[in-house]
Amino acid sequence: MKQIASTSVVKRLNEIDNVAIAVTSLPCGGVVEIDNIVSKENIPAGHKFALQDIGEGEDIVKYGQVIGYATQPISTGSHVHTHNVSMRERSSSLDNFKPAKETQITSGDRTFQGYVRSNGQVGTRNYIGILSTVNCSATVSKVVADQLNATDELKALGYDGVVAITHGSGCAINTDAEGYTFLDRVMRGYASHPNFAFVLVIGLGCETYQVKDMISRHESEGYKNVSYFNIQDAGGTRASIKLANEKLLTLASNTPIAQRSSVSLNHLCVALQCGGSDGYSGITANPALGYAADLLVKQGGSVILAETPEIYGAEHLLIDRAISEDVASKLLARIDWWKHYTSINNAELNNNPTPGNKQGGLTTILEKSLGAVAKAGTSSLNDVLQYAEKRVVPGFNFMDSPGYDPISVTGQIASGANIVCFTTGRGSVAGFKPAPCIKLATNSVMYNRISEDMDINCGQIVDGNSTISQIGEEILEKIIEIASGSQSASEELGYGNNEFVPWPVGAVT
Repeated sequence: MKQIASTSVVKRLNEIDNVAIAVTSLPCGGVVEIDNIVSKENIPAGHKFALQDIGEGEDIVKYGQVIGYATQPISTGSHVHTHNVSMRERSSSLDNFKPAKETQITSGDRTFQGYVRSNGQVGTRNYIGILSTVNCSATVSKVVADQLNATDELKALGYDGVVAITHGSGCAINTDAEGYTFLDRVMRGYASHPNFAFVLVIGLGCETYQVKDMISRHESEGYKNVSYFNIQDAGGTRASIKLANEKLLTLASNTPIAQRSSVSLNHLCVALQCGGSDGYSGITANPALGYAADLLVKQGGSVILAETPEIYGAEHLLIDRAISEDVASKLLARIDWWKHYTSINNAELNNNPTPGNKQGGLTTILEKSLGAVAKAGTSSLNDVLQYAEKRVVPGFNFMDSPGYDPISVTGQIASGANIVCFTTGRGSVAGFKPAPCIKLATNSVMYNRISEDMDINCGQIVDGNSTISQIGEEILEKIIEIASGSQSASEELGYGNNEFVPWPVGAVT
């Protein structure tokens, strides 16, 4: 990203931009060190102000890209935000498409300490998983996990603990609908996840999402690390809790103890995620994470970007990076699906910036998307995945998902991500077991306010104390450190047990 005319007070990101960002709050009448512009009103930190007079209907340009248009005349030095900016419908096509050159592995000497599974997959954690097929078996699953985690028996055997994967679905859904397909993909993705040494699946017995059907599909793909039973067959809740405890303790004792060993970074797959974004996201944490993503891809590793509504308006930047017309077509197909999906639900993609996003300075989904795409760096786009579809192509992948963080990360982990990097400007406190989550703060004010929940302060970039490349390299080192066994901030606090949320598309009947 070309960054010009920046000071400790304001940042203009591209020479053709007609807005700049207030690094700190600008009082009315303040003189800006870009052409000696005088602010005509109070400009909150992270928000935009006009660098020139902008006529009604004229484009608002940030990052060198159009993020909206002026709904009224905007004078130089005025606040530029939702009160005077809107956006038009955007569309992309494959006219004159040219495949991008695939990013090559330029070095592969870096390693991390991972758990090598019998099928060749590598985990960053050594958990035992309990998967509920339906909400009705969630309580039993949680009780079993709590009981086993309350003792040191499993930790003494070398396990990180038991994770109960529970949710609010699994019944009253159409088995031919997308929601059922998504749930099945997610469940099988978690059942085969390398961060689990083995998994016990607990059903009720009469639900729509039948455990035997799930296991049959799971085993047909070659996975054998799963046991299962239904509560109704076991004799009720107390009998099921006893049975689950016995099964898991027997499996834990009889399974060969996994040990960390040195493996190449090509076994790392990082979920790239953002939440609680603000006006700093696209200039600090997101591009720094993108820099780290490029470094990992060049080492043979993989990254997964998601949240289709949050690339809307910036999809052309990803299309330009697609290695084939097939990959580009799959991306456009997902954009079209979302346009239809939002229209039949009386919504629009520009509804996406949340109240918190807007308070942080983001005005339109186009602006948010341009900043969000920065998380993926500059590597070639090698594949586009359906929600929770298994990643099979190394390098940079995009996965279709909503912009709701728990649903999106759930899909990324099901696709094979064994670590999560999460940028946040307003502050996020979630964890995502069984994958460790690294929190990247976009600004120093928020970092200092909730520092116990953050891992890296990317606000040092806008403070002038670090560069994007320096923080990007720090992020890669943190990824390697956490993947090798060090705990992230959310893990130290014990978080990550409640963020499993499969995408609930479709009618509940």
